[in-house]
Amino acid sequence: MLVDGFNRGISYLRLSITDRCNLHCIYCVPPYDERKLRHKDILRYEELLRVVRIAVKLGINKIRLTGGEPFVRKGVGEFVPMLTALKGLDDVSLTTNGVYLKDNLDMLKAAGITRINVSIDSLERERFKSITRFDYFNRVWEGIEKARDMGFSPIKLNVVIMKGVNDNEVLDFGRLAIEQPYYIRFIECMPIGLQANSLAFIPNPEIEKALVNRFGRLIAVSPGQNDGPARRFRFDGGEGEIGFISPISHCFCRDCNRLRLTANGMLLPCLLSDREVNIKDPLRRGCLDEELIEIFLKAVDLKPECHPLSLDNHRKVQRKMCSIGG
Repeated sequence: MLVDGFNRGISYLRLSITDRCNLHCIYCVPPYDERKLRHKDILRYEELLRVVRIAVKLGINKIRLTGGEPFVRKGVGEFVPMLTALKGLDDVSLTTNGVYLKDNLDMLKAAGITRINVSIDSLERERFKSITRFDYFNRVWEGIEKARDMGFSPIKLNVVIMKGVNDNEVLDFGRLAIEQPYYIRFIECMPIGLQANSLAFIPNPEIEKALVNRFGRLIAVSPGQNDGPARRFRFDGGEGEIGFISPISHCFCRDCNRLRLTANGMLLPCLLSDREVNIKDPLRRGCLDEELIEIFLKAVDLKPECHPLSLDNHRKVQRKMCSIGG
């Protein structure tokens, strides 16, 4: 078992398989065209599988596939079944922007993936277009509804609320959690990348207050064994759930159990830190498994007790969100 210096067991690895995305969300990707990683600079699928095998030996039992957008990488339909077939993994899930979700649901289900997260920051087509810079709302929503009809559960809808952008849709998302079996996750906008300071941050307690004022008391839901940092609730009689992921206003670092692997092979001990450990170069030098184990141990040793960001601290992470995988 991987245990850091603050006695936190590390059992969760977020695996970014590409930095490329077919959307350009305003809080994630800079407005200008930027250089993307070359294909030779990202970890090959066989390298990813080797890293995961080592991680499982060290106690990792939960994997989430991220990007960029995972479905834009060629060959992902062959990689996912190989990943889910690895012994020792209890939980494999995926985060997507939903554009290609509809076309990949059969593959995901056949591979044994039943839980998906879809990033969708508006329920209105024109606003979705202004946030993502692409007119794909109908395609995304068709994928979400098809996933529901195919029995995927839970289907979590990740929402970043920004003042003056989509804050007037908070109640619409709340109503959706009452009427449909979706798990709405309100995620605070984090100060990551060059564009972060231009967005008006709204702390989740404000969103929670607005929901309670309109729909009544939120009933706490007990966390599951492999749950992430969301504080979970439901409305009385509601079909779905409401969750709050609040890294700024309600720091959850004391319960952090995760590492992140970027598409170019950097192992990150903390999302809100610029520390990283290179795992790609040793892989390509033909290192032994023992060296990979030492790299994991080093990354775990680098985990801070708490990230340095707060409502009163204007520090931000220099790395771009689209290069981390969230």
